[in-house]
This record gives sequence, C-alpha cells and structure tokens, in this order.
Amino acid sequence: MLSIKENFMRIVNKQVPEYVSTYDLFWAFNMPPFMMGERNPDGTGKDLFGVDQVLGSGVVPAAMPKTHDFILDDITKWRDVIKLPDFSDVDWEIMAKPQLDMRSPDLPFGGGTSMGFFQPLMGIMGFSDGLSAMFEEPDEVKALYEYISDWSIDLAKKYIYYYKPDYGFLADDIAHERNPFLSLEMFKDLVAPYWRRYYDVFTEAGLPCGHHNCGHFELYLDELMDMGVTFWDPVQSSNDLPGIKAKHGNNIALCTHLETRFYNQSTTEEEVRATFRAFVDELAPGGGLALFMMATNDDMPNPCALPGDAERAKWIADEFEKIRYSYYN
Repeated sequence: MLSIKENFMRIVNKQVPEYVSTYDLFWAFNMPPFMMGERNPDGTGKDLFGVDQVLGSGVVPAAMPKTHDFILDDITKWRDVIKLPDFSDVDWEIMAKPQLDMRSPDLPFGGGTSMGFFQPLMGIMGFSDGLSAMFEEPDEVKALYEYISDWSIDLAKKYIYYYKPDYGFLADDIAHERNPFLSLEMFKDLVAPYWRRYYDVFTEAGLPCGHHNCGHFELYLDELMDMGVTFWDPVQSSNDLPGIKAKHGNNIALCTHLETRFYNQSTTEEEVRATFRAFVDELAPGGGLALFMMATNDDMPNPCALPGDAERAKWIADEFEKIRYSYYN
C-alpha cells in the first residue's frame, strides 16, 4: 500500500490515488524559523512586518493581528514604516538541518517563504483603510506588493535548494464565509500577479503548489489553477464543492472536511454516518479529494470535528476507515 505521502502526492499531481487521502494543514507550513519574526511560541508578538499578533477567541484560538492601533494609516507612507529583514547572512544549511532531521519520509513536506500579500496589508492598515487603499491608491499597493514579492522570491529560491520540499505553498486569506473581499477584476489587477510571481518559483523548479484560503473563494479558483496550483485548503462548504468537482475533476485537489453545520446535538449516529458517506461519495470518485485529519483519543484519522464533539468525531473516523479504500482500483 502507498504511504500517506505517496498517496497524497498522487492527488496533488492530478493522478488517481490508491485510497482517499487524509490531509494535515501543518504538512504545508514548513518554513525557515526566521519567518516567525519576533513571535512567541503561541504566535503572539510582532510579525515580520512589525504588526502585533494577539490571541483571538474561537474554538481553536489563533494569533491574529490586533484590531486597533494600526502601524500605517496612509499607504503612500508605507516605505517609511515597512522594512522587511535582511537575511542574506543566514547559513541556510545549518538553519534547515533541525527541520530536515525531523522530516518523516512517509509524510508530505511542503512550505515556503511568503506571509502573503492581502493579509499583511490588512494587518498593517486594518480592513477599512486597507481596502480603501486598494481602491484609492492601487499603484502604492502594487509597489508594496512588489517589495514583498521580491523579498519572498529571493528567499524561496534558497528554500527550494536547501529544504527540498515536496511542494510549494502560499497562505493568503482573501475571503470570508459568504464572499471574497475583492471583485474578480480587482483581484486580477492587484493580487494575482504577485501570487503568480511567487508560485512561478516553485513551478519552474518542477514542484506542484498548494494554496490556503478560508471562506468563499471559488470566484478566484480558475486564476489560481492557471498559476499552477493543484490543491486548495480548507475548502469550506460555503463553496459549491459538487460544482467545482464537476467542472475541474481531479485537476484541483479539494482538501476539505464535513463541517459541523451538517449536524447538531440531536443528530443520530446513523444520520451523521450517512451524511459523511454521502459527502465522500460525491467528492471522492476520480480522485481530487483529501480529508482533514485530526486526532481522536484513539489517534484515528478524523477529517471533521471540533473539540467537545469527540463522540461524533469517532463516528466519522470509524466510517472513514470503513469506506476510504472502496473508491479506487
């Protein structure tokens, strides 16, 4: 049987896998330690742009830019505020060794050297001023993105040489639950060219690429695939998953999960299992599907649930083991 890595790499290379793959978000976030900036182990502290990161609320608290006291209020002054560090004197071989020594031959290893483009601007200016800047001063936004892009690409070339990743990766959330933040036209003009420049470094090295984007992102999907991206996570159910599958087949791997919106405290075990089976039945044929893996107490693959929902998580994990080998020859 293929290893987890071998099976997943079939999916991201648009091939039919041996079985329905699991997916772990952290396979994709291997990056040089200096990319954390001055952050603490919990993610708080200053990022590479000098933005304070604080722990947000939620089921799984994560460090996010604080929502006040932004470091820039005039995009035309960004050159006075944003100074990305110079890492030209870093010994990459020594720096990479601890991460490479921990690398498992049976698990995918991906990552990169970009903190995104849209997200940093929102952290630097806040959503109101950041979105206004994109509308009112697009040339200044492009200049900032050019600066970030040049910096990221120079490091990405070294990353590929020293880390030898299985794939390149970029995380740049540009959508919320119901809609993207930008029109397609504005996305093509202001964001897509810089995503493309970054992905080109990996595709020219012969590597597949993945993209992390929460929310309703499908408006941009054709552009993303044209950049050479072959998998997307986390594909939330506010997107038309069946429609995407029907249109693209296994040309884009959907790294997704059964969201808890599909059941509640009164949903029976059989209903949960049946809903999960139907979810996989619709998306698995032909390949192009990977289900998020989380651990239960039994350390079973669980592509779903949230803390406090352990019982339903075990039902789904058990059902997953029953059906995951039944879709492909």
